[in-house]
This record gives sequence, structure tokens and C-alpha cells, in this order.
Amino acid sequence: MTTHDLPLGRHVAYPSGYDASLLYPIARTLGRAALGIAADDALPFIGMDRWHAYELSWLDLRGKPVVATMTLSVPADTPNLVESKSLKLYFNSFNASRFADVAAVRARIADDLSRAAGGAVTVADGVPAAADDRDAVLLDGLDIAIDHYGPPDAGLLHGDDDDIADETLRSDLLKSNCPVTGQPDWASVRIAYRGPRIDRAGLLRYLVSFRDHAEFHEQCVERIFVDLLARCRPQALSVEARYTRRGGLDINPWRATPGCTPPMPARDPRQ
Repeated sequence: MTTHDLPLGRHVAYPSGYDASLLYPIARTLGRAALGIAADDALPFIGMDRWHAYELSWLDLRGKPVVATMTLSVPADTPNLVESKSLKLYFNSFNASRFADVAAVRARIADDLSRAAGGAVTVADGVPAAADDRDAVLLDGLDIAIDHYGPPDAGLLHGDDDDIADETLRSDLLKSNCPVTGQPDWASVRIAYRGPRIDRAGLLRYLVSFRDHAEFHEQCVERIFVDLLARCRPQALSVEARYTRRGGLDINPWRATPGCTPPMPARDPRQ
């Protein structure tokens, strides 16, 4: 058997020069329609999609390679999300292209992504430090049986109106699949809320019910937010998922009720 016969990823012809046309925007309305959010509806959440880029390189004006990391922030109210593989290919198009300095690269990325997303994308140098999740209760040690792995079942979510809580819950067991490639997407999810106490066993079963589900990262987080808001009726709700890195990129969607403070930029230990 030769390597050509193996069921491995096929060869991809990477671009030989900078090419913004590689970015592939996808209308957010496609995923939101499945959640009952019409194109002309006011969004029930605020938020952003924060990307960490670890494998970014270009040539300086004398042809010497430069390497860097960057953090990209895409507002949740932009019309489009950007498909992750297209973003990887786009970043690879910088590898053999010359730029005056890091500021020129940063400005070019911000301009290109803003056009693709349909709104202002911010780009900053570097990636954040490791997260400190000591304030969050980890659900993964719950002694429960689980036998449902998809589709996501909002019926598993329950809130106790007689017991009002203000807490942060966390799980490392969120896993879904990419709807384009079928590859697994792994994440840690952090849910902060104030309102009827959420049944922890039901919440963990609900998060695990994404395991065989195919949906983009951003759409999964919006589904979790919408289902929790409808089923558990919190007065305040924040949902952040930190997905593990693939192809030098990780994505961290955050959605929250208006008025919530954005979480501090942070990287999960698995990122």
C-alpha cells in the first residue's frame, strides 16, 4: 500500500501569494433561521467570535520570514461568519508575500476580514494568557448515565424557579462536528448566569447531546444560548466556548444577554 492509498487528507495546493479572495463568508441567517431567529429580528444576544491565530508568517521587504500570533474579534451582529478553512488558506497566502511591517499585515487582515464579515473586525498582536477558571463549577465529575449524543435536546434543560442562583458552570465535554469536513470540533464551554438554578445533570446531558451534531462553532454557541434562555429563563446569561486549535487557529464564540460584560480574553489549557 502506498501513501496515495491511505484514507488521509488529500494534498491541498496552498496559494503562492497573498489572496483575499480565499476568504469564504457564510450568512449567519442560515444558522439562525433554525433557531427561530428571522433575518429582520432583533438579536436576543450580544457577543463576538474571537479567533487566535498561531501560525501567521510573511516576508519582510528584504525577503526574511517573520512569524507572529494575532487575535481577531468578529462582532456577532456582522452579517457573515468566515468559514475556518478558508481563513487558514487566507493566512497561508501571506507566507510568500512581502509586507513593510507587522502593522501593515495587521491592517490588511482587519480590512479583508471586515469586508468578508460585513462589519468592523479588530485585529491585535499576540494571543491571551491561560484562563483562570477557579470561579467555575466543573460539571464533568457528575456521576450520571448518558445515552443520547444527538441531535441536541433542549428538553434536558431545567431551571428551578424556587431556587435563584448566581453562578458559573463549566464543562470540557462539548464536542460537535464540522458541517463542511465532518471533522470533530472539541471545546470547553463556560456558562455564567443569574436566575432559576439550572439542573446540572440535565445541563451536562444537554451539552453531550451535541456530540454527533454537525454545526459551525458559532452556531453551536448560539443554540446553547437560545435553548438555555428559553428553557431556564435566566435574568442574565453568558455562554462562551473555547474550541481547540485546528490548522493553527482556534475560535472562541461568546454570546450573552445585553448588559453582560465580555469575558476577559483567555486561552483554555487545551488550546
